[in-house]
Amino acid sequence: MFLGVDGGGTKTAFVLLDRPGRVLATATGGSTYYPEVGLAAVREVLASGIREVLASAGVAAHDIEHAFFGIPAFGEDTAADAELVRAPEPLLPRERYTCGNDMVCSWAGALACADGISVIAGTGSIAYGEYHGGQARAGGWGEVFGDEGSAYWIAREGLAAFSRMSDGRLPAGPLQAAIRSHFNMASDLDVAGRINGQSSTERSSIAQLARLVADAARAGDATARGIYTRAGAELAAIAVAVAARLAVPTHEALPVSYSGGVFAAGPLVLEPLAAALATSGRGFRLQPPLLPPVLGAAIYAARRAGVIYSTEQLQLLGRSNQ
Repeated sequence: MFLGVDGGGTKTAFVLLDRPGRVLATATGGSTYYPEVGLAAVREVLASGIREVLASAGVAAHDIEHAFFGIPAFGEDTAADAELVRAPEPLLPRERYTCGNDMVCSWAGALACADGISVIAGTGSIAYGEYHGGQARAGGWGEVFGDEGSAYWIAREGLAAFSRMSDGRLPAGPLQAAIRSHFNMASDLDVAGRINGQSSTERSSIAQLARLVADAARAGDATARGIYTRAGAELAAIAVAVAARLAVPTHEALPVSYSGGVFAAGPLVLEPLAAALATSGRGFRLQPPLLPPVLGAAIYAARRAGVIYSTEQLQLLGRSNQ
């Protein structure tokens, strides 16, 4: 059987999959974004999740043929990577698992480990693809100077628009009312204290405000809709960068898929993403994800062990997850 672990800035998902492609157990834990929660917390989340799926399935750690741990920010700090690679060792022997960036989970699930590009937009944003044995990524530089099109970026742009509306630099719209209502403020300036205060600076708590921007856009706020239009264009740009790094011929109809909480906004972000890809000069083919990232992690773990699931098995797995 194979263990898939899809880490994230908000939650971490675990799934245990057997060789026929059946889900034996699932679990959910907290954030594994170590720059925010620390390495000790990551070790605890992983250990707790592994124990939970093993207990739920009634199996032992030695029954796991291989596991893949997709951890956010993995590969971006050599010293931290060395610690993260050792994190599962108390429960799993080193030769039975692989660690990598969580972008691999999204790609493996969205495209069932086939050539193509996955655009991930959750708390942060990144794109990852494989083509003829090559791998490449773009984006994922963090919220300070990157992660364009992510939930954090959308929330930050929404808060900036709110400040302009409050000042009179932008016409007032539903976004202003939505943020006022969310924070229940006596004064618009109170938002500065709420956001800049020490207890409110976590990436995940800021990123959750993106839904207010989506709600305002649906309510007719042109500024909020414009933020999502720009988000779609930014996400298309990182997909284009990955295709270039993979040396994909411009005429090839390369599949592009997507995952992450930002895409819960549906057409607000998918339509501008599709439009930007269509005008990129490349033959991209945008398609919905086949499987969620956590199942992608499990089938990637199986692939690392030399087990390739058939199209029929993947289709059944996808239907069972709906």
